[in-house]
Amino acid sequence: MMLKGKKIVLGITGSIAAYKAAYLLRLFIKKGAEVQVVITPAGKEFITPVTLSALSGKPVVSEFFTANDGTWHSHVDLGLWADAMVIAPATASTIGKMAHGVADNMLITCYLSSKAPVFIAPAMDLDMFAHPSTQQNLETLRSYGNYIIEPGIGELASHLEGKGRMEEPERIIEYLEHYFGRRQSLREKKIVITAGPTYEKIDPVRFIGNYSSGKMGFALAEACAENGAEVTLITGPVALKTHFSSIHRIDVESAEEMYEAALKSFPTADAAIMCAAVADYSPEAPSDVKIKRTADDMLLRLKPNKDIAAALGQMKRDDQILVGFALETNDAVNNALAKMNKKNLDFIVLNSLEDEGAGFRYDTNKVTIIEKNGCSTEYDSKPKSEVADDIVELLSSYMQ
Repeated sequence: MMLKGKKIVLGITGSIAAYKAAYLLRLFIKKGAEVQVVITPAGKEFITPVTLSALSGKPVVSEFFTANDGTWHSHVDLGLWADAMVIAPATASTIGKMAHGVADNMLITCYLSSKAPVFIAPAMDLDMFAHPSTQQNLETLRSYGNYIIEPGIGELASHLEGKGRMEEPERIIEYLEHYFGRRQSLREKKIVITAGPTYEKIDPVRFIGNYSSGKMGFALAEACAENGAEVTLITGPVALKTHFSSIHRIDVESAEEMYEAALKSFPTADAAIMCAAVADYSPEAPSDVKIKRTADDMLLRLKPNKDIAAALGQMKRDDQILVGFALETNDAVNNALAKMNKKNLDFIVLNSLEDEGAGFRYDTNKVTIIEKNGCSTEYDSKPKSEVADDIVELLSSYMQ
């Protein structure tokens, strides 16, 4: 039982879905977890602390001080105590406060003090959930390393149909069991990951590059670290941060620099994931000074860059796993198969620019994983963090 003995802070906010929190709390207790409920003042309008206290066996925390004796509730102690913090339901208001550090109630101060992973289950009307401000706040929380448990689609309290229903308690339990169950599947493993674009210099102010944001590679680094791996993340120029201390980041700019870093890191690694969008070509003779515009046409001669994945495939030992990515615009499966075989990959992750919401810059991706043994699995479009989980789950099975 993955949740047995786990200490859970359950945050409840002012939503009609607060009634589901009672079922969620009961399921945590049945799984052997110890639960401390922290509820916002608005949350108490929907479900009583008496009910929650009876289910958890603990007094419910809501205010900074207990009214009758002035006892101070330490949000810092709760943040250190917990193995996980689950906020379910999470309203648009609470999500906004969490994203921007508005610490005006006990729940937000606990969140800001938490050392444990935080899981957020939004609950609101469909238009509130779809509003750009809510989506931006959720993206901000993801960037902080929080886990968003996507709401379901169905009838809402407004009697409208759409996305915004808090995920069912049973599914939230499954989500946490999956998290705690897999987090050590790569323990003591060393993983090399390449991410982002490369910039190939034309002159001091211009370069050849691509639209890669690095989001997929960084999501993979976080997922591997979360599963216990020691990660070497070799990244091109991106505006992203990592959250695990077990991720060693190497910043590079050009394909040549990424090639050198990958070849240096791979011999001591157990696996490598080639997720970077590496430029295939670079200028043959970059200028040391800015090239001035003239009336004549400009001819830029390019030379091929070294193929990083192919180089690692040639040096790969039998006890190492090599994973590649293929971003295609046409004849996707055949091109991916050819790439996998040519570069000696164990499996390849195919995504196509023909799929909506997939590829560069998006927060979502839609992939098909093709394995060397002929197995092929197609996945629905989902957040890149969840795509990373799927990839790491398969990688873990290769490394058992």
